[in-house]
Amino acid sequence: MLIVMEHNAAEQDVKAVVAQIEAQGYKAESIPGGDRVAIGVLGNTGYVDETPFRGMAGVREFIHVTKPYKLVSRDFHPEDTVVEVGGVKVGWNQPPVMIAGPCAIESREQLEAASKIVKEAGADILRGGAFKPRTGPHSFQGLGYEGVKLLCEMSKAVGMPSVTEVMRIDQLETVAEYSDCLQIGARNMQNFDLLKEAAKINKPILLKRGMSATLEEFLAAAEYLLAGGNPNVILCERGIRTFERALRNTLDLSVVPYLRKVTHLPVIVDPSHAIGVRDIIPHLVKASIVVGAAGVMVEVHPKPACALCDGPQSLNPDGFIKMMRELKVLRNALDMGEEG
Repeated sequence: MLIVMEHNAAEQDVKAVVAQIEAQGYKAESIPGGDRVAIGVLGNTGYVDETPFRGMAGVREFIHVTKPYKLVSRDFHPEDTVVEVGGVKVGWNQPPVMIAGPCAIESREQLEAASKIVKEAGADILRGGAFKPRTGPHSFQGLGYEGVKLLCEMSKAVGMPSVTEVMRIDQLETVAEYSDCLQIGARNMQNFDLLKEAAKINKPILLKRGMSATLEEFLAAAEYLLAGGNPNVILCERGIRTFERALRNTLDLSVVPYLRKVTHLPVIVDPSHAIGVRDIIPHLVKASIVVGAAGVMVEVHPKPACALCDGPQSLNPDGFIKMMRELKVLRNALDMGEEG
């Protein structure tokens, strides 16, 4: 439940409401807003009786939130959250960011080449996988901590913040030491122990939607992170599994405008994992920007044919450079449309 206070409510009135919430056995969270001050009632497992709060000084109204997620909801937090990743702002009303780099870090030479390519083409954040969850045990699993350290080194060398995936709780602290943003992948979206521990890390979290997850489940997973104390969460749509077999997954772009209505957290799109076909990816990157995504994440490899992981979905240097030029034209057209 939300308890909305009057605009002119005194500080002592707010404190009194907080005290009453805690006296009822709940947790109170103040939620300042542009046109209202509200106090969220958390920790309830069912309906919250508003009777103890009726008649209290400064109280304007009560809003019952029936969703299983609260902190990620616009009901609790009407204003957009802007997440800073190493100085790069990711948010609904910010310029869309480009996150690019190799699916898997294979060697110093490969990562150095990829880093320079994406930097010179205009990418904002460098991605690279050090721990790779693979369907089969014989596939390349990544360089592990060596890859994490290489990513940090190249990130500093080209002047771009970095993001990489963590798969286990014991990886969190070390990866956080070397990376600007921690990614929790689709397979771990409902690894609740990992989510709880990741919430304690003072770094932004990029949370990918599970391949079979509903939007309610996706937002409930993000709720774990915010409830654990980390408000800096970026959501990522990366395709879902449907009956269609022509492509790797089905990219659900409808979630972008929908999530913008229901959550304050920024949403980016990963068309590389969604589709798995190099030639189609640039089209879906553009479509993601058109529907309002806060950014996109793509895979770039200096020699995709030689990639140890996901070569068919990795853009080559020329393809990435061409796509970035086309995106610039698209963004200018969208800006002109808004001005008109």
